[in-house]
Order: sequence, then C-alpha cells, then structure tokens
Amino acid sequence: MIGYLDCFSGISGDMLLGALVDAGLAVDDLRSDLARLPVSGYELTAERVTKCGLGGTQVRVKAEDTQARRGLSDVLDVISRAGLDPEVSRSAERTFRRLAEAEARVHSTSVEDVHFHEIGAVDAIVDIVGAFCGLRRLGIQEMRASPLPLGGGWVESAHGPLPVPAPATVELLKGVPAYGGPVEAELVTPTGAAILTTACKTFGPMPAMTVRKVGLGAGRLDLPQPNLLRLFVGEAAQRQREQHLALIETNLDNMNPELFGHLMDQLFSAGALDVFYTPIVMKKSRPATLVSVLAEPALADSLCEIIFRDTTTLGIRVTELARRCLDREWRAVETKYGRLRVKVGSLGSEIVSAAPEYEDCRQAAKAHGVPVKTVYEAAQSAFREADGELPLAEPPGSDPSL
Repeated sequence: MIGYLDCFSGISGDMLLGALVDAGLAVDDLRSDLARLPVSGYELTAERVTKCGLGGTQVRVKAEDTQARRGLSDVLDVISRAGLDPEVSRSAERTFRRLAEAEARVHSTSVEDVHFHEIGAVDAIVDIVGAFCGLRRLGIQEMRASPLPLGGGWVESAHGPLPVPAPATVELLKGVPAYGGPVEAELVTPTGAAILTTACKTFGPMPAMTVRKVGLGAGRLDLPQPNLLRLFVGEAAQRQREQHLALIETNLDNMNPELFGHLMDQLFSAGALDVFYTPIVMKKSRPATLVSVLAEPALADSLCEIIFRDTTTLGIRVTELARRCLDREWRAVETKYGRLRVKVGSLGSEIVSAAPEYEDCRQAAKAHGVPVKTVYEAAQSAFREADGELPLAEPPGSDPSL
C-alpha cells in the first residue's frame, strides 16, 4: 500500500494523526500503541469537525507539560523503553535526530546541547510516534507528498517571535518543493516537516494509484481556506515501482573485522535500506572488504558521515541508481505453531513470491521446541492452501525482545 499526502493547507503532527484516523485507523488501536510510551499526563481525543464546509477528523493531544525541556537523549530514551515495533522506533528516533540537527544548525550549537522546548514535549512525542504507528497499522509501506505551502507572518516560540516558516522548518525542508502563502499563518510546523520528510520519499503530483481510502485531518486554526490535510491510501497503478536510490561504497583493507557489526547497526539505524559486505582483493593482493549501502538520496550525507567516523576509509563513492520493486504486503496465516506472517510480492494482481517472516518462525520454533525450517514449511503450506486469500498482517518486529 502507498499513501499520498495532499498538503494544500500544510501539515502538522496532529493533522497527520487526524488524517490517519479519518482513513480508518482505530483510535483505540492508536491509544494502545501510545500507551507503551513511558510518559503520562496527556489525553488523546478525536472528533469530527468541519473546515470551510468540508468534514474531517481533528485529533488533539492535551498534555500537561507542553513546555517541558528535553534533550535528544531524553527523547530517544523514552522511545527505546516503549517496546514499539522496531521500524516505528527507528522512524521516530530518526525524526527526532533530524529535529535536533535542524535546531542545532539554526541556533549554532551542538546536537547534544539542544533542548527541544515545544517539540520535546509529550504532545510532540505522541504526534511523532503516533504517526508512524498509524502508518504501520494502515499497512502503508511507501509515502509521497505534494509540494508544501508554507504560509507567512510570524509565530511565537520558546525563543520568542520567529518568521514563518520557522527556521527549523526551513532546515528540515531543504530539497523539498515548497512555496509561500497563500495565507499569513504557520501552515507547516517543525514537527510536521520532520515527520513528512522522514516518511516521504518523493514530492510532486499525486502518482497513478488505485485509491482505497481517503482521510482528512483537521488543523486547529480557522483559515480562509479548508485547514485540512488529505491522505490517499491505495495501491500503485504501475506494475513495477521504481525508486531512485543512492549507492554508497568504500573499500576497506585496514579495519578491525570486529567493528563491521557495529557499523552495519549504525547505518541501518540511520535509515539505510540495505547494507552488505563483499570480500575483494585490492592492490598488492591485499584482502579487503567492499562496504555497500543502499539508501534514499536525501540520507547520503548523514550515512557518509557515519562511514567516515566509524571506519578507517579516506574516501567514499556515491552513485545514483534506479531500483525496481514488486508491490509488497504482509499476510497472516494460521498454523499449529500459531499465527505467522508472510511477505508477499506481487506483479500487478499476480503474486510472484511469498516468504514467511523469519523472526516469527524463529520465535514459534523456540516456543514449540521444533526446528525453524519445520515452522517455515508450515507457514508456506498454509499460504498455499489459502491460495493467497489471507488477511493483512502487521509488519514484522512487534515483539521488542527480538
């Protein structure tokens, strides 16, 4: 499933939550996911409202500590202790890291010295974590968005009055198509910009897609235009999705092999789509390792910085390439070892691959005292017997102990 955000009146964290709920995300499920966070003193509500005659859902997060000061390490600790789906945790952590980096650049300080003020408060944590929980719940695996209207005028912040768009928002939106106006108001908040640019890979017109759901999330301001964020959810119309990625590579012939595991963890945590190592032979017949990283082009700079810091390399090659992918989704099968997930790849309406989720099989095998391959084969058999007509399942990784 793909999602497209039509940001004709901008975006904020609560507008995105409203759009997700309006598109079918159950509020109770959202509250259940957020209850994992080790924070309190907030209330999440959702209600139907109208904006200039158009209906939508307004989600509000009423928090007691809206001016709490938290540093990046404090926020990351809150997220890590929640036991969330690993992909949700990584996305939320990446969003807050990008916020911290933007604030540090704006205020000429270090990331470690940044205190988030408003965006480190409970309501911002709920907005960001809730957004990625909602995308997972709705089965949205790829996000795109329209160009962004930024508004104008001034906005009050913990630092005093700031021009719209706020400086941190400008930092976060570098490389994203945007335009001024059409009203004197803050249409894109720093939190909204951080979530959007972390979740969305491309920006432009709505792609060819078969729309299954539409959700409208309402903002708090009353504007001369409908203050709504529109979310389209459906399947891509094209038979093969094409992604434009960056291939980041370097050759290492003088690095301690024990450090490669940590490097891979760091790169995946920073948003790499894939990391792999290839044994090679370099000049003077030296055995070496080719480090290859696939990532969204926007992440190339930050991933290169990790490689420079955590390896012995003096140079990195970055190449842009295109990758074509099958449409992918998760399906659930019932076996005597429990409910297992299967990753299904489709070419149009034709299923061309189906692979049981390894971590599910490993956990079930451990619980029942049988080989992993036995559970794997049971999942494959159950999928074949159901002929692919199975309910959608949540993405892997719901067990935080894995």
